[in-house]
Amino acid sequence: MAITSDKSHLTTPISIVSRKKSYADLDLSLIKHGVTKDIVPLMDDRAIKNAVKNLILTNFYERPFQPEMGANLIGLLFEPADDITKIELKDGIRDVLSYYEPRINVHGVVIQDDSERNRWRISVHFKIKEFGVNSMVNVVLKRLR
Repeated sequence: MAITSDKSHLTTPISIVSRKKSYADLDLSLIKHGVTKDIVPLMDDRAIKNAVKNLILTNFYERPFQPEMGANLIGLLFEPADDITKIELKDGIRDVLSYYEPRINVHGVVIQDDSERNRWRISVHFKIKEFGVNSMVNVVLKRLR
């Protein structure tokens, strides 16, 4: 006696649906939710933008147990406002983001000199890998006199 199996009912294609990972970060402005009175977190692309901005503004030895984390740009504010300083700013930003922020691909760093006001305007253009979204973060580095 031969046993046969009819598997014709199993020909329905199976679709695999992947869910994008959700990211959350603490909003440093500490805005409270109107109803729950809890701090509203930053979600997804806003959380990644906040992380990029925090990495850019972090100096060496500011984070406990991670002294090498940061772009260390504050020290460059006291250098001459020339092309060499611009290159050092760009390199510092690209290095810290490529090493500590694997969720993005940096497309460009634009640095504008505003030496009359003792500051640099920095725009970082990047793509968020998970969401496939192009985004930008603007930062103003200034020194106080």
